[in-house]
Amino acid sequence: MSDAATGGAAGRAAPPRPAPAPAPPSAAPGVLGVEDVRDVPGSWEVTGSTREFEGRIFAVRRDAVRMPSGDTTEIVHRDVIEHPGSVGILAVDGDDRVLLLRQYRHAAGRLLWEGPAGLRDVDGEPLVELAGRELLEEAGYRAGRWDVLVDVLPSPGMTDERVRIFLARDLTEVPAEEIDFERVHEEADLPIVWVPLDEAVRKVLAGEIRNMIAVTGVLALHAARAGGYRGLRPADAPEG
Repeated sequence: MSDAATGGAAGRAAPPRPAPAPAPPSAAPGVLGVEDVRDVPGSWEVTGSTREFEGRIFAVRRDAVRMPSGDTTEIVHRDVIEHPGSVGILAVDGDDRVLLLRQYRHAAGRLLWEGPAGLRDVDGEPLVELAGRELLEEAGYRAGRWDVLVDVLPSPGMTDERVRIFLARDLTEVPAEEIDFERVHEEADLPIVWVPLDEAVRKVLAGEIRNMIAVTGVLALHAARAGGYRGLRPADAPEG
C-alpha cells in the first residue's frame, strides 16, 4: 500500500485536506416536493478542457470536472459532444393525421419514420423560422399556426444538443415549382404518409416508430390534444 493511502511515512508532512464535496447544483434544503420538479441550470467546477475532435457538424471536448466522492471530491473526465442543436416538427391536419416522412439514417443503419427536422445551422435564425423552412423544404407545406410542443435534451449524459419540437397546424401544400430547394443525399427520397394520430401512438408503443423526435412528438401531441391544446407555449417561448 502506498504512503498516500496509509497517511504518509514518519516525518513526512500530511497532505492538505481535500475540499468538501460540492452540493448538487439544484439541491435545496429539506425534502423536495412536486413543485421542485423543474429542470434548472447548474454547473460543477471545470478545472480544464481539451478539444478531442472537430467535425463538420459536431465537436468533442474533454472536461476535467470536480465531483463528489464520499466526504471529499475528485477530478473526473467527461467527454461532451458539442452540437448546434436542432428543431423538429409535428404537422397535423384537420383530420388529426400526422405527417411522417421516411429518411435513411446512416448511424442507425435504418430507414426511420420521422417528422421534418433540421439543424440550427444559421446564426440568429429564430427557431420557428427554421422549423418553417424545414417543413417547406422536406415536406412541401406551410403552416398558418405554430406552437411549441415540447423541448428535449436527447442525450444529456454526453451531448449539449437541444431539440425544440413544434406543432404545426393550418397547413397549406406548396407546389413543387415554388420550393427553391434541391433534395440530395439523405433527403433525396423522402416519401410522406399521413398517419392518424391514434395509429401513430399505437405504432410508437409497438416499437414500429423509434426516431426520438417522432416518438416524443407523437406522444406529446396526443397528450396536448387530450387537454384541448390549452397548455401549449407560443412559438417564440424561451427555451430556458
